[in-house]
Amino acid sequence: MARRHPKAIRLRRLGSSRAGDPLLLLTVGHGARNVLLVAGAHANEPVGGATSLRLAELLLGGSGGTIGTAAGGGLLEDSDCSWHFLLCLDPDGSRLNGDWLHGLPGVREYFHGFYRPLFASQPEFLPAPGEKRRPLPESEILLALLDELRPEFQFTLHGSEMGGAFVQATRAVPGLVDAVREVSAALSIPVDLRPFDGIDWHVSGPGVLVLPEPDTVRERDPSGLITGTTWLYPARYGTVTVILEAPAWAVEAVADPAPYPDPEKAIAEAGENLLQRIGQVAGLLALADEWNGAVNDPFLPAVRELVAVSPGVVETWLKPGFRYADGTRPAATRGSAAALLIAARRIALRAAAMLDRSLRAAPGPGAAKARLGLDDLVTEWCREFEAEFAPRAVPVRDQAELQARLALHCVARVLGPRVLGPPPADRQEPTRRRPAAWHRGHPARPPLEGTS
Repeated sequence: MARRHPKAIRLRRLGSSRAGDPLLLLTVGHGARNVLLVAGAHANEPVGGATSLRLAELLLGGSGGTIGTAAGGGLLEDSDCSWHFLLCLDPDGSRLNGDWLHGLPGVREYFHGFYRPLFASQPEFLPAPGEKRRPLPESEILLALLDELRPEFQFTLHGSEMGGAFVQATRAVPGLVDAVREVSAALSIPVDLRPFDGIDWHVSGPGVLVLPEPDTVRERDPSGLITGTTWLYPARYGTVTVILEAPAWAVEAVADPAPYPDPEKAIAEAGENLLQRIGQVAGLLALADEWNGAVNDPFLPAVRELVAVSPGVVETWLKPGFRYADGTRPAATRGSAAALLIAARRIALRAAAMLDRSLRAAPGPGAAKARLGLDDLVTEWCREFEAEFAPRAVPVRDQAELQARLALHCVARVLGPRVLGPPPADRQEPTRRRPAAWHRGHPARPPLEGTS
């Protein structure tokens, strides 16, 4: 692509991953404002790479798109932006999912090849203030890029695995609720009405979560804290970060707004399910060190972390005073009950799948017996999931189209009147602000010195 469009596209190497793989930045256009899209932040969520290439193609006027352009000009000229695509933030982790990356797998094939590192090894997460560790090399590269670009938007391109489409934003974006509904409907992707991610975030509408004001809440979900992420770092520049989640498998149940008949029972069942299943994994994990002597095994640390945080996750769910930011309990609707149970099943399934992968190379009869049991357990849990939720595979092209359309919508509504046509009359330019609490403890980096 860069060779075909040498005047419009630049490709440069920003640096290297911990294993020495290049982190590449594809830049399209020469506009006055910067937009950054980050792909591959989570090792098991590869859709962002496809989205990046799809959107770059559309910006260059590629054929076959379903995204309309304003009359009299192309998307690239109309946006007056330079569009920057960090093509994969965690190439090391992505490689460990390589068994299923060549085409959309089935649920069982996906989990039998699953890998996701522990939080401290995920480049999107930064050390908390006072934590005695340096940011990962990939994190440092991203932070330096944010300091260099000071983008108007940072889009992080994620895959929600199973469920529906949803969006998280560090600041409200006009018209985003309608855009999520319309784009998802056009692609036959359900909207996750109340995503289980971001339990302390405000719901501005179905499938759209907005970060509360700094220092107004304390995070309560130990399974995925966001205060230490790179999402919040560029707030010092007025950047809006938008997390775009596209499901690899659609589960229609998460879009059901009907009240759930017994929310407390659903919460208790989800908690019991997670504790019972993670307990099975913990029993095998206790013997894993004896079976597996691999020094650099990436799977066991991630399994141990999931086993360790699960009781705290369930404790949070079961507290009578636990409410979402809008005051509702989890499982208030059939959709949120489905999202809760999917989350419970997913945590244990991920742990079992990675322990299975850890033991594949372990010697001895004990490990061989455990492997057989784990392989059967992962297969059984996948079958149960398929039977209960009827997940439908979403083609990669539709996942990418969803993210590309929503990114363009955000840019159109906030930055320019000509992108995707004239803006609605109610569009207002948001105030650019610098909430210091969002990036406390993370000083600005020196300018990035990338190589072509």
